[in-house]
Amino acid sequence: MRSPRGDGRRVRWCGPFVLALALVGCDRGSPPPPAPSPPPRCLGAPVSGTGRATYYDADGAGSCSFDPSPDHMVAALSGSDWSHAAWCGACLAVAGPAGEVIVRVVDRCPACKHGDLDLSREAFARIAPLSAGRASIAWREVACPVTGPIVYQIKPGSSPHWAAIQLRNHRYAIGRLEARDAGGGYHAIPRGDDNYFVAAGGLGAGPLALRIADIRGHMLEDGAIGLGDGAIRAGAAQLPLCP
Repeated sequence: MRSPRGDGRRVRWCGPFVLALALVGCDRGSPPPPAPSPPPRCLGAPVSGTGRATYYDADGAGSCSFDPSPDHMVAALSGSDWSHAAWCGACLAVAGPAGEVIVRVVDRCPACKHGDLDLSREAFARIAPLSAGRASIAWREVACPVTGPIVYQIKPGSSPHWAAIQLRNHRYAIGRLEARDAGGGYHAIPRGDDNYFVAAGGLGAGPLALRIADIRGHMLEDGAIGLGDGAIRAGAAQLPLCP
């Protein structure tokens, strides 16, 4: 049985001891702290496959229309997996006999069969000896280890009457790019085989309001992307990372 003296001490401490603490500790009507935000939801399971890997002299350029880059951990997809450049800029973890490497999709390999990858020389050397020439592989989609926001590459020759936009520095493959029209609605911009989203009738003088959706179900909006002939524009944020 608790003593009345003990109960009295609690009451006195909670009352006049420190006003600030009393307001926090004794106000039973205070709302609880907000719950932490739930992790982002991701649609579907990561894509995976098996096949054979070969290698070629790659510099990061190719059918995806990316610029050459100092990071030569890149790959080309088979023609049957190309899917109108849908996987451009996505990253794959490729496992072979000697190890695993993460590569970024930058090109198409017309001679490759479904599931095959043509890796850069540097990437192939991480999974098998170059002397082997080819190797059995298993690969899976992973998040690209990017930093900073999404980047918009405006194609040279773009104007208010014809515009082409490419997305770079994205975490997952891009599923859709949309532009907001004068009525406030969004409409999809078709994607070409060169990895540019092309608005044949133009998008106006800008700045443009654009909305991106990746293949994992995340969406991102940028409200003021300047057009500019050949310009490179940084977005406001990056797409979320799947848990």
